[in-house]
Amino acid sequence: MRIMATGVLGGPDYFILAAYFVLMVAIGAYFYRFMRGMKDYFSGGNRVPWWLSGISFYMTSFSAFAFIFYSSLAYKYGWVGVTLFWMMVPATMVSVIFFATRWRRARIDSPVEFLELRYSAGVRQLFAWHGIPVRVIDDSLKLIATGTFLSVGLGMEMKTSMLAAGLIMLSYTLMGGLWAVAVTDFVQFIVLTLAIAVVLPLSIAEAGGFVAILRNSPEGFFHLTAPQFSWFYICTQVIVASLCYSALHWQLVQRYYCVPTERDALKVGWLVVILNVIGPPVMFFPAMAARHFLGGLSDEAQVYPLLCARLLPPGMLGLMIAAMFSATMSTLSSDYNVCANVLTSDVYRRLVRPAASQRELVLVGRLATLLVGVLSIGLALLLAGSSGERQFRNMVTLFSATAAPVAIPMLVGLTWKRATTAGVLAGFLIGTATGLTMFWRLPDEMAFFGAIVRRENLITIGTCIGTVAPILLASWARGMGDRERARAEAFHRRLATPLGELDEDRTATPTAARQALSPFRVVGVCIAFIGVVMLAVQPWIVGRPSATLSLAMSGSLLVVGALMAIRKK
Repeated sequence: MRIMATGVLGGPDYFILAAYFVLMVAIGAYFYRFMRGMKDYFSGGNRVPWWLSGISFYMTSFSAFAFIFYSSLAYKYGWVGVTLFWMMVPATMVSVIFFATRWRRARIDSPVEFLELRYSAGVRQLFAWHGIPVRVIDDSLKLIATGTFLSVGLGMEMKTSMLAAGLIMLSYTLMGGLWAVAVTDFVQFIVLTLAIAVVLPLSIAEAGGFVAILRNSPEGFFHLTAPQFSWFYICTQVIVASLCYSALHWQLVQRYYCVPTERDALKVGWLVVILNVIGPPVMFFPAMAARHFLGGLSDEAQVYPLLCARLLPPGMLGLMIAAMFSATMSTLSSDYNVCANVLTSDVYRRLVRPAASQRELVLVGRLATLLVGVLSIGLALLLAGSSGERQFRNMVTLFSATAAPVAIPMLVGLTWKRATTAGVLAGFLIGTATGLTMFWRLPDEMAFFGAIVRRENLITIGTCIGTVAPILLASWARGMGDRERARAEAFHRRLATPLGELDEDRTATPTAARQALSPFRVVGVCIAFIGVVMLAVQPWIVGRPSATLSLAMSGSLLVVGALMAIRKK
């Protein structure tokens, strides 16, 4: 995947990038001293503010590869690139309406812990050991995409760039736990917003204005769908996205139970819904505008880097590369943290040292974070090569084959009292076998009644049926024993009880993270720092419009950051 011609960046761009990476590591170092217990490290002591958790959820939900992929679709097909990203809107709504409150009331320390309370210890261990290698492989492939972008954009050797990117993400995650991940996600959100706020008006102006774009675009360019991406395709992908947002992606579930109350969990979800409505048109319209001044591209994946290289002044191009990089960095750092969470809580504390002290669990958590990070970096270095993009696309399809067998048993456990352990095990095994069989046997595209149907569409439907049917049949046919029924009823009583009404809620002791300074101040300092960095490259910006825009943004960041740092709440 060729992204950007080497040698485009100048001194101000490298200065922006260096300052950005230093800030990421500094955030991790700041929160290091507050990590005194496992809850601090993996769930922020359940004190992460809803606005911070919501921004972190949003940034964690997509990577740089997705950013470039949707932009290439917007350039080639038009508004359908936005429509495909808007699939996240109904997916998030399903997640927040039906499951956000349940996840918070489960009162858990890891996303698979509740499986033992609801089903059995065996189900908990099965899903823990199944999920970790899948995420390590996924993280390695995302690291390949990020390393490719950095290697071409910065002129670095491919494996060197992957190693550097992985180590930066690993360092602040290892030091500061979830607090560091959430705050860096917020900073990355600010950087991404700034970069887009510059590219959007410049791209519209370069194309001759908004009206000219509407008049001169091909017929159907602003339709919601395209022949290659029908409503059937979109609906099946909404199903997969709903499963991912509600259960499969542990790092997103983590954002629901790290906040203080169930009302905060709902706010997290609705904030993500709003961001997913607003974000795609703003992010991808520049790619649609680029069709009018970057016509005839042989590789549509280059559209965003190319228009940035053409439009952005010195320093701003470095900011855009930092923004692209941050999209993947937020995803990987969250994966590192939540995988280490499962290894520490569901494996080490459950199987090895049930009586481990909080100090010991934090140490194990850091070692687990290091293990997950090193494995993903090592695997990325092994897989890097000419076949990396093909491997990535195969893994995307493979994940669609394994999404339902993992997510549906978890969601059923949160909603249906009569689901049995035997039923969910049967659903997991048969659904997985169905998905893998379809993955290997079906061609990429098939014709049904004159319409082209993609393999991933059929896999989604097949695995959902192959998972749900065995759960229903086995649960109804065999029924529950007295012991299993008592466990299920006790768990669902727990979900029905608001926070603060159980003895464990009232006796919970404040942790170091709960007594820490408000993240409001830390975020304010970080925003002001970005404003100072942008102001430092102002002398290199040529052209009055660009200089005025950059100066206005720098000043705004300084003022907002200072007000946040002073207020502290």
